[in-house]
Amino acid sequence: MAVSAALRAAITRAQDADQHSEPVFSPLRGLGRGRLTPIDLLGQSLSTIAPATGMVFIALWMITYSPGYVGLAAIAATTSAVFLVAFCITQFTRRLAAAGSLYSFVFQGSGIRATLTAGAALVLGYLGISVSVFSQAVPSLLDTVAIVGPDVRGTAATVITTVAIALAVAWIAVRGVRFATRAILVVEACSLILMVVVMLATQTSATTAVALPNPSLSAVPFLAMLTVLSMAGFESSAFFGPEAKRPLISVTRTVLISPIICGVLFVFAAWAAMTGHGATIVGAYFEGTASGASAEVVLAVKIGMTCSWFASTLGCAQAGSRLLYSMGIERVLPSPLARVHRRFRTPYVAVLAFVAASAIGVFVYSDTVRDDSGSFDGVVETALVCAYTLVAFASWKFLRRIGEHTSMTRICTVSVGAAGASLLVYIVLDAAVHGMWALPIAALVVAASGTVWSALLRRARPESLLMVGAFDSVETADLLPGAGTLLIDGDGRRRLVPDRDTAEGNSPEPGW
Repeated sequence: MAVSAALRAAITRAQDADQHSEPVFSPLRGLGRGRLTPIDLLGQSLSTIAPATGMVFIALWMITYSPGYVGLAAIAATTSAVFLVAFCITQFTRRLAAAGSLYSFVFQGSGIRATLTAGAALVLGYLGISVSVFSQAVPSLLDTVAIVGPDVRGTAATVITTVAIALAVAWIAVRGVRFATRAILVVEACSLILMVVVMLATQTSATTAVALPNPSLSAVPFLAMLTVLSMAGFESSAFFGPEAKRPLISVTRTVLISPIICGVLFVFAAWAAMTGHGATIVGAYFEGTASGASAEVVLAVKIGMTCSWFASTLGCAQAGSRLLYSMGIERVLPSPLARVHRRFRTPYVAVLAFVAASAIGVFVYSDTVRDDSGSFDGVVETALVCAYTLVAFASWKFLRRIGEHTSMTRICTVSVGAAGASLLVYIVLDAAVHGMWALPIAALVVAASGTVWSALLRRARPESLLMVGAFDSVETADLLPGAGTLLIDGDGRRRLVPDRDTAEGNSPEPGW
């Protein structure tokens, strides 16, 4: 009887609820909410990382400089450090969903200047990764075509191929996030299977003849840096929190699982290089049949690597466009970036802007940067380490503010923040000693970006500073009838008010 009475009372409240109040919407409602499964999120993260390409380059450097088990241990230790960064990020992903990922998370623990600094670092980092993988996808595709057909390599073919890849990436990214994430998961999975099978099936004591520049660091620190760069983008699934089903759970799991999967693959690649299983695949990709590999193996490796480069380019476009979209919503960047396709619910303007910038970057990279790729990669790595360091400090401050710190979170957040800051200092000093001035300049620009950016916004659009940190929040349509009425108070905060108070004209209680 008591249950029936309670049910009748709930039905009565639902029928009497005020359905005519002004609806409240999430600031990120333009995106298709609740569409992505955990598999989709994993596909996004793995595609951005492109572990197949990372395996080949780690094997290449392991073969070239022979650091042995010390190098293997450095890769494993770096993977553990990246996992700790992931743990810091999950302190936010388990509590909120934001299209700005680390940029939005830093705001929850730090000030606006730190947030804008993290945003600048992420834009530079993701755009740099996109340019780097995009510039690799073009010659890799042309080399593959030359194996099965006419050799069309040349300036005109490079331009046409670059434009074609850019159009394909833009079309898939705009077409729909579920379509894109599943397509790139299949592509990357096939590439990984191919790489692992070839490494296990072949063994040779031959060494590579690839001409490599001397790294500014010794072999072991350089391998650690290479591992960090190869794992860049492991957190990209966090950009899709507003579009995920059960985002606080699925995004958190993906952020934790991604570096583990990639770490295992990278350790396997290092072991394969040490035991002679990696030489064939490295030689096939960089030297073709001249390495002694068969034409079939060379073709398979080229196809696998090309697909992985393409998937990574697409993954960067997916993630980078969400970052630009979030900044467009907040108006810290031009508001047209926040426009969403009516049918596909994707930020098409942000996608087109990011892909266009990447394509232009490829042309600049090919003409002026390719011969000094070490400095370019160092700049990208500096930006990413800066973003990871900021989110570690922000997570420490955030948990302290909400009173949910534990001994584990204190140790982890402080350790990662201190290690990140130390690594930044080391990178800058080492680069200065070796005359790589692009890295200290990049670090200085990123460090000053938040202060300069906030000052410009304060003059041009001061209201935008009040909108920083937008994340997906409950809206009127999410509430059950009779559960209450969602209102926006004078401070811009959402408050859930019982329907009886609203109907009687009472003001919200301070605790709601």
